[in-house]
Amino acid sequence: MDPDVRQQWLEAGRIAAEGRELAHEVVEVGTDWVEVAEAIEDHVRSEGAEPAFPVNISVNEDAAHDTARPGDDRTFEEGDVVKVDVGAHLDGYIGDTATTVLLGGRGRKLKQAAEEALSAAIERVQAGVNVKEIGSTVQSTMQAHGAKPISNLTGHLIERWTQHAGISIPNIPHGDKTIEAGQVIAIEPFATDGVGKIHEGEDGGIFHYEQTTRQRQNDVRQAMEIIEDEFDELPFASRWLVDEGVNERRMPLVLRTLKRTGAIEAYGVLTEDGDGLVGQAEHTMIVEEDGVTVTTVAE
Repeated sequence: MDPDVRQQWLEAGRIAAEGRELAHEVVEVGTDWVEVAEAIEDHVRSEGAEPAFPVNISVNEDAAHDTARPGDDRTFEEGDVVKVDVGAHLDGYIGDTATTVLLGGRGRKLKQAAEEALSAAIERVQAGVNVKEIGSTVQSTMQAHGAKPISNLTGHLIERWTQHAGISIPNIPHGDKTIEAGQVIAIEPFATDGVGKIHEGEDGGIFHYEQTTRQRQNDVRQAMEIIEDEFDELPFASRWLVDEGVNERRMPLVLRTLKRTGAIEAYGVLTEDGDGLVGQAEHTMIVEEDGVTVTTVAE
């Protein structure tokens, strides 16, 4: 890997990791979701990067793909098991990392299972390893802690400007792809006390650009132009459109129109099928011949 490119991966990872660690300071009982999301995303920007995706805030049985929306009045409650997934990019080089914050006694087993499964999987990775072996390590580690992996959520290969680049890193023994030196991957164990699968629900305020479409209404056309100019590569939040000047009161209509015309698609909130609690941990790493270099390490 080119040294300058490597440094970009490492720096993006560091910034994402600092956002992850900030979550442990700002997620508190009574704090609202908007404050947390904006604090973490503002930190990413203050370090010279941009969010690679909106900060995912997923509580209790929800595993991923939720974030603060415009006018969101949700706050964290005692006993919440809060997953915070942070992405930062520097010119398309991405760091992707996640943690679980506990606001009470619930979820300790799941948090520990996810974190130890992640550590065990990292120890297993080197050039030439099959993704099935990584998944087997994640599963066996979680089961030793009395937890189940979520079988239909995975880690992923990362390429420049592409967070999910075609190779999945499973949390169960599955798949036949081989990891190669120089690749950048994210390993992302999700642990649950439910049935071990998720389903997709309604959108959680996270979207991605699909295609440019002609729009008649001024505010919809304004949003389309912003998305084309600012968010055509990576996922974006509906509240970012408000930050760019789209009328907050009109936002539901704007989003409905953009989805109906095929301009954008929504990411649905991913919820555990049995309403089990979910814990999450994630790191990004560069694959080496004899191991990995984890990029998402805070200084």
